[in-house]
Amino acid sequence: MDNWYEGTQGLDPTGSIGVFDSGVGGLTVLRALQAQLPRESFLYLADTARLPYGTRSRSEILQYVREILTWMQHRGIKMAVMACNTSSALALEQVRHEFSFPILGLIEPAAQAAVTIGKRIGIIATPATVKSGTYVRVLQECSPHVAIAQVACPEFVPLIESNCLSGERVRRSVRQALAPLIEFGLDTLVYGCTHYPHLRHIIADYLPSSVHHLDPATTVAHSTAHALKALSLQTVAHQGHVHFYVSGAPEQFARLASQWLGYYPRTQHLPLSVLSQSYSVEITLPTVPAVVAS
Repeated sequence: MDNWYEGTQGLDPTGSIGVFDSGVGGLTVLRALQAQLPRESFLYLADTARLPYGTRSRSEILQYVREILTWMQHRGIKMAVMACNTSSALALEQVRHEFSFPILGLIEPAAQAAVTIGKRIGIIATPATVKSGTYVRVLQECSPHVAIAQVACPEFVPLIESNCLSGERVRRSVRQALAPLIEFGLDTLVYGCTHYPHLRHIIADYLPSSVHHLDPATTVAHSTAHALKALSLQTVAHQGHVHFYVSGAPEQFARLASQWLGYYPRTQHLPLSVLSQSYSVEITLPTVPAVVAS
């Protein structure tokens, strides 16, 4: 078992699973988790005040993730799922060493599944995820002979968060993004941002019907179930629940989320000031030995 599972003794199986994203993209992961784990409870945070994550620097993402995980730790979560590929690409490896509960990301489970499906893997993702090269590295570790092409789609998240899910503007953006992947001859498309499956109805129109669509939400849900069982952290509750928190405008998030959740979620506002106070970095300067003149 991977060493990131170590040091998880003492966690409460009745605790919630923390799930976070910059906005409504993570709802694709939440729905997959609920389908796989209907008895588990979830704490969902949409950091809409700072979206999109996909154009942020690594240092910014790392700071945001540390703040969120620290806040969730104070809420007593037993596990966290990064429902954000950008966070998984830029911060996962670092924060796994900093917190005492398991933290799962999207990229490794998706890559492991992708190489069992196809040989020419196309990835659509945010600029930050593409620039990190994490998907390429992990896919090559899973299968050195797989061919990979990736495309950054900076327009997708703003379109989705503004509820622009149809029309010529979004179709033009999708056409432009997929053109190099079609030329590449992909046989499998990985949705490298949790927002992007919200555009699958349009994306499918521009790809050959033979192309497999891989949503990492499904694969990380299976990984989460496996981790809970391996660590004896499965709940004994009969039915789970979800608490929603939003760093931006709760009503705007709830209206947008309702079309995918099938209900109007009760959301609570979590100010950025609370998040930023949750995590503080203490810097200890090394002691410089005194120099004694001879």
